[in-house]
Amino acid sequence: MHNILFSHSYFLRFDPKQFALGQPYPPLGTLYAAALMREKGYNVSLFDSMFCHQPEEINAALINSAPAFFVLYDDGFNYLTKMCLTNMREAAFSMCKLAKAQGCTVIVSSSDSTDRYGEYLKEGADFVIIGEAEHTLLELIDNIKDGESTYAEIPGLAFLKNGQPYKTPARPVLKDLDSLPLPAWDLIDIEPYRKSWLKNAGYFSINMSTTRGCPFKCNWCAKPIYGSRYNSRSPQNVVQEIKLLTSLFKMDHIWFCDDIFGLKPGWIIEFAQLIVQENISIRFKIQSRADLLADEHVVAALAAAGCENVWIGAESGSQKVLDAMDKGITVEQISVATQAMKHNGIKPSFFIQFGYPGEDKADIAQTVKMINKLLPFEIGISVSYPLPGTVFYDRVKADLHNKTNWTDSDEMALMFRNTFPPSYYKQLHKYVHQNYHKHLAKNSMVTLIRHPLSINAKLLRKALSVLYHAPATFFERIKLTQLEKA
Repeated sequence: MHNILFSHSYFLRFDPKQFALGQPYPPLGTLYAAALMREKGYNVSLFDSMFCHQPEEINAALINSAPAFFVLYDDGFNYLTKMCLTNMREAAFSMCKLAKAQGCTVIVSSSDSTDRYGEYLKEGADFVIIGEAEHTLLELIDNIKDGESTYAEIPGLAFLKNGQPYKTPARPVLKDLDSLPLPAWDLIDIEPYRKSWLKNAGYFSINMSTTRGCPFKCNWCAKPIYGSRYNSRSPQNVVQEIKLLTSLFKMDHIWFCDDIFGLKPGWIIEFAQLIVQENISIRFKIQSRADLLADEHVVAALAAAGCENVWIGAESGSQKVLDAMDKGITVEQISVATQAMKHNGIKPSFFIQFGYPGEDKADIAQTVKMINKLLPFEIGISVSYPLPGTVFYDRVKADLHNKTNWTDSDEMALMFRNTFPPSYYKQLHKYVHQNYHKHLAKNSMVTLIRHPLSINAKLLRKALSVLYHAPATFFERIKLTQLEKA
């Protein structure tokens, strides 16, 4: 029997920031691949590394299931795996070697292995799948099962040929996403996820994907798995999965982990209508773009469907920097989208990126001013992070030496020469966060003064927090100024 053991290489404990946050999501991409292989007649099992302490814990699963194939299939929908963290890479190498020692054929699919397939083949992988992986995996395992060895004819694959890494031509991306079976949710022990969410957030969130790919051309964004093509599930198919997950897990919230949610014209409107027709009540958050949220009807439909939070790649308050990034949006569109979301009761949140080549002190000041003016619900601050396959990476790769990836998601290391030294950007992160919370507190204070009858304990605490954040911001600013002069 050709048993397949699936796993992934994300270990929550190896990422201190995410471990402390305690809001993990199951490996969605892994579950999709397992569902397809099971539909095609294979016996599948899952070793979920999310809550494990070390890679060696997989040994028990390898012994118990005695798989012919070990498939290390990372979740290409999660930005944490797209970051290609070295902690997870080392864990993947260890798991490949352990599976190989048990006599498995080892197959790997991930953003990191797509970029570094030669290294993975050296560290124990027999095959690395390049790009979108489900149908390549099926064709490969069918090929091996049938005793064939025509690997060079399988698109989207890398393996050793005459002792050297060999890569076949790319496989076209899948257009009909509804043709895939729904993820194999039954393989997941959901309780550790639920307990972690309830303990740390007070509610339980689950992840879903409605699309694959992104057609926009931000020149720092790597797309090693799903590429620049954009394909979408039907609203009916998505609603079917929402109903399934609600019955299985009774979750409170969904994270739609698409790069861009609802880009297809009319999709959001139809989705919202179905949610209302099916009497579904669910809260969710999405990722989108400022230019797509300028349509009041679209934003209103999102709100009607249950959207409570939208993360947009605001990135910078400087149009010069946005243009250098090839973002394709304007600072004005960020403002319009933010106001439209607030008007419809949706919380706008910003991804902010500092340290892009050419950004100077004036550009940074414009970004801080934008945050203070628009006051998003949350901000996520990072520094520019070069990943292979991007225009940005090619632009700075001459400055990259031994270190080309972060160890964990909170490292925030600037790995190339820029306007300011790396220590400046770490301090900038602290300052901007303090300054942001100071302005939130001041806004709450103004609300209390203007609307004293709206007072409640939460609003009062937020307003009074200005007594902490104002002096803290002052001292963080002094440290930043000192680094500017260093």
